[in-house]
Amino acid sequence: MIDKVVVITGASGGIGAAVAEQLCREGASVVLVARRNDALDDVARRCGPTAHAIVADATSREEVKRVVAAAIAKFGRVDVWINNVGQGITRMPSELTDEDVDEVMRVNVKSALYGMQEILPHFKARGDGHVINISSMLGRIPFAVFRSAYSASKFFLNALTDVFRAEVQQTHPGIQFSLVSPGVVRTEFGRNARHGGPDSRELPGSQSAEEVAAVIVDVVKTRRPDVYTRPGAARMVAEHYANIGEDPRPAG
Repeated sequence: MIDKVVVITGASGGIGAAVAEQLCREGASVVLVARRNDALDDVARRCGPTAHAIVADATSREEVKRVVAAAIAKFGRVDVWINNVGQGITRMPSELTDEDVDEVMRVNVKSALYGMQEILPHFKARGDGHVINISSMLGRIPFAVFRSAYSASKFFLNALTDVFRAEVQQTHPGIQFSLVSPGVVRTEFGRNARHGGPDSRELPGSQSAEEVAAVIVDVVKTRRPDVYTRPGAARMVAEHYANIGEDPRPAG
């Protein structure tokens, strides 16, 4: 039983919708946030009476403020805030434009920054709270060169999560900041990427949104700070950085 009020941005489909449905099945109350009204209503209907939908744009600070106020007015508190908004971009690093970089940072970083900053006063007043930021394996190892700006934005998000945790827990140790890093997920992510790109549902080694959601729900319960959704992912990251700087020339 999860007796928590959870706000989920990017909740109209994919990982966000799957997390919402699983949380509601376990007794949580959820606030679903996204721009697409019809899709959001569909998710709310599947979740049942403990779900409350708010149409809002998480890349607008004023909209995020409105969500915070509405969620507290509806349920009396917020226990967990999940920053799940994100968009891919398909462009080689040498071809990136100012607009490409500005847009990917607006969507993938500023939406999370606004969520963390605007919910923080409520969490501090309660002395408790939990932010979960959804990152990516591409924020750990930038192995998809055509996702250059996306990878960079997720590296930024990872660092931002760590420094928020370090700052806030100096005075409010009951507030946690967690990072979840999925790999390829079978959603509309690839098809919705800026400048197009491969369909995520056709790439090898993928996970379903439901599999990733189960990991995120576990993070809601355990408050673990840094989690991968695939077995062996942490070892892969460690090996990648252990090999950086190695001299490829044979000895002698």
